Amino acid sequence: MTTDLLSGDYHNFLQALKERIRNAQSRSALAVNRELVTLYWQIGQEILTRQREQGWGAKVISQLAKDLKAAFPEMKGFSRTNLLYMRLFAEAYPDPQIVQQLAGQIPWFHNCMLLDKVKDSEERLWYIQETIQHGWSRSVLTQRVESGLYRRQGEGSLTNFNQTLPQPQSDLAQQILRDPYNFDFLSLGPEAQERELETALIQHIREFLLEMGVGFAFVGSQYSIQVSGKEYRLDLLFYHFRLHCFVVVDLKTVEFEPEFSGKMNFYVSAVDDLLRSPADNPTIGIILCKTQDQTVVEYALRDVAKPIGISTYQLKNALPEPLKGNLPTIEELETQLNILSVEIEAGRDVENQD
Repeated sequence: MTTDLLSGDYHNFLQALKERIRNAQSRSALAVNRELVTLYWQIGQEILTRQREQGWGAKVISQLAKDLKAAFPEMKGFSRTNLLYMRLFAEAYPDPQIVQQLAGQIPWFHNCMLLDKVKDSEERLWYIQETIQHGWSRSVLTQRVESGLYRRQGEGSLTNFNQTLPQPQSDLAQQILRDPYNFDFLSLGPEAQERELETALIQHIREFLLEMGVGFAFVGSQYSIQVSGKEYRLDLLFYHFRLHCFVVVDLKTVEFEPEFSGKMNFYVSAVDDLLRSPADNPTIGIILCKTQDQTVVEYALRDVAKPIGISTYQLKNALPEPLKGNLPTIEELETQLNILSVEIEAGRDVENQD
């Protein structure tokens, strides 16, 4: 019997069984979340209907919160504030299909945060889809929203991908770029040099990879390549698992200059010859600059044979030391804004009741 337990067959059976149980747990958790979010949407719809038809105001919602908590003391989520969120949620998504297929697929407090911070419905749905696809936690989703990720997608980056990459590779490559990249997790002044910027990014590699986006794997900094017996160093080298290609990143702490594209063209060609395998797609180059002029970039990339994209980055604005201790934290501001939002909604309720 002991021999059977130690056999490879038993080990494989146990691993497969564990994976099946984990999958069942995940499906169960998703189903429970979807039912909870759907219930909150239905409650929100009922409140909206009675407000329109019967003139319900803030006092009724407060009483409803007390009665529901008394009836279901073991359940959380029936506070007055959460009931107001349910109403906002139902108002934001009048179509139940959106709730079932999108909003119901992410946790309730993810939805509350999006209601607070994202007022455009199309933008909000985009964040929901990205959260479903990438499994973002609430803190990661919040960071993505606050950094304006939706507005920084690849359409703003200047590239020659359409001329140098086949479809659909060119479209996917365009989508992975952002402009500007948000490096506000760094404590660097506006006069930081390239090596300082590179070192700071490596020291914050987790935040850096989160900002770069899903699919990027860090290969190395100051990555050495040999061409005709001479050593050249790449600022940053990545591999992108969705694009199946190497990505060379060159950091510039100045405005884009035309010669930057020639240097990157050389780097990309060298990586294609020295590192790229037959299974890899063509290497891509990304030049990150402090600023850029669209006309200069377009001329610089017009006849370049290798796929190159130009984006900018932004650093956190440094505050004078005497002011830092006197300003509220982000958490304090968010708390005050949430309270203010609830008070405004309550005021609207009273006006409607009157």
